[in-house]
Amino acid sequence: MISVAAFIIGKNVPSSRFRVRQYIDDLKQYGVELSDFCPRTGGYPPEQKWKRPFWAVASLAGRVPDIVRSFSYDVTLLQREMLSTFLTLEPFTKRPRVLDVDDAIWLNRGSSFARKLAAISDSVICGNSFLAEYFRQWNANIMILPTAVDTNRFAPLTAKPFGDSPIIGWSGNRSGFADLKMIEAALRTVLAKYPKARLRVMAEQRPTLDIPVHQLDFVPWSPQVEVQTIQSMDIGIMPLRDTLWSRGKCSYKMLLYMSCGVPVVVSPVGMNAEILELGSVGEIASSTDDWIGALEALIDNPKQAATIGEQGRKVALKSFSIEALAGRFADELLRVAGHGWKRTPDALDQ
Repeated sequence: MISVAAFIIGKNVPSSRFRVRQYIDDLKQYGVELSDFCPRTGGYPPEQKWKRPFWAVASLAGRVPDIVRSFSYDVTLLQREMLSTFLTLEPFTKRPRVLDVDDAIWLNRGSSFARKLAAISDSVICGNSFLAEYFRQWNANIMILPTAVDTNRFAPLTAKPFGDSPIIGWSGNRSGFADLKMIEAALRTVLAKYPKARLRVMAEQRPTLDIPVHQLDFVPWSPQVEVQTIQSMDIGIMPLRDTLWSRGKCSYKMLLYMSCGVPVVVSPVGMNAEILELGSVGEIASSTDDWIGALEALIDNPKQAATIGEQGRKVALKSFSIEALAGRFADELLRVAGHGWKRTPDALDQ
């Protein structure tokens, strides 16, 4: 059994929840005991700029006791940077170090902090191939590990009629509203054609969209409602602008839809396109006409939509479930700790 000190951003921050904390129980069966440490002040700076220096000092001061504690562990896991866009106390943690990255963090405030993080780490775990290609410049020990889905929790409803009131769903945080805004015209057209249809958005705040009020459902995100909200969707959407930041995304909302048996319509950007190659899990859409056509096709063919949803669930189980990925995560931690390893195939290669 090896012990891992995991420095995360926050217990409810998606990257920390899904890339570290949800593995804790499953890693034990592979001989890995993981403990997570997070700052009481949170991993992201406050919106008011005048508060940020005080926040930064408090955040780093709170990390010091955990850094001291890390020297009683076998491996240190850094889930991104401790202080957003800065290299700070990471070099003072216990080696060997593993850096986990699930976004194109080098695009924030210059790339020097990302390069330095990679350089001081003994291994870098990347959420997709785009991230791996970048970090391979600075570290030879790269592993691709997609973000896992708890497929036991995010599961299809046993009986879910499509009905004549289809729900088009989007889940994410407010930083993704610009992507949702990109297909506003397509959504407005589809909702006008199907007056009983609705767009359901789950986020931390209500989006501003030019859509009839009675056809827009807003669900405030919380861990208590996230599963049932996705299960209630008939179609899950993931529009993305084609940017470097989007290419670094790990398609997690798409995977959550698939895990719940919900057919998807997604932009063919980054990892989205790679997942679509694994099976008939949904439709690709780029232009406004593409989005309208893809959404209408699924609404008009509920049986086909259900079949696509079932296929998506199978792909999620095979390649992106905790059960499928926990062993690979453990392999890398054991390897870095010097306890031998046998890596299983990459999910996207299966």
